[in-house]
Amino acid sequence: MSKLLIKLGGTLLDAPELRDRLAAQIAMATTRAEIVVVHGGGKQMTRYLEARGVESRFVGGLRVTTPEILDAVLKIFAGSVNHELVASLNRAGALAVGLSGIDSFLVEAEQMDPALGAVGRVTRSNPKLLDLLTGNGYLPVVACVAGGRDGAIYNVNADQMAVACAAGFGARQLVFLTDVEGVLDSARRVQPVLTAAESERLISGGIATGGMQAKLRAALAALESGVQEVRIAPGAAENVLARLLDGAEIGTRIVLAEGHVA
Repeated sequence: MSKLLIKLGGTLLDAPELRDRLAAQIAMATTRAEIVVVHGGGKQMTRYLEARGVESRFVGGLRVTTPEILDAVLKIFAGSVNHELVASLNRAGALAVGLSGIDSFLVEAEQMDPALGAVGRVTRSNPKLLDLLTGNGYLPVVACVAGGRDGAIYNVNADQMAVACAAGFGARQLVFLTDVEGVLDSARRVQPVLTAAESERLISGGIATGGMQAKLRAALAALESGVQEVRIAPGAAENVLARLLDGAEIGTRIVLAEGHVA
């Protein structure tokens, strides 16, 4: 079987009905590929912090992670969001296993910048645990928390976590299921296919900004790491995963160069 990594945005997981729909699709897809899931949870994190009067501060799109916020990262990312998704996947018939990068040094990181607190930059991905689980019929579900060899815990951007896991796992394809239709050009039209060079131009030209710029940078890093194809697609679309696996042009497909066949 080919290997596939699916990254789920936290917004998609916030609504139980949509989470269950996606879980059912992923569970069904495990008959077609060895799958690893990586998820975010930024929306849930912000809501949790706001309810406790804790202000979130962002620098370059990254949440400054104080000790108080790191405690919330563990409770929300590796706790409630991860376990609710695992429960949905198991209810759909999968054998899902909730993990974070801390487990068995799955994803190692170092501090990115002291000004950001416990925000981590991934330094290494160790795929043995993913291979062991998927090779025996289990579905790893990884929260975007990483560890250091010194026992430190880091909050890692979920897109970067997905790239690290996809590269280490040897995934042929990385699918970002998001709350947008795909990558837009200057006329606000979804681009069905982008090469690495075209993606770079969207970034340098200021057309892809914010979260989409981060997605494209992650996609380029994945291609450079050996992933053959990256898809950015709307997670709420009907049967989106099966259609993507069947080759349907949903969202945006990103490849190294024109004519590249994944």
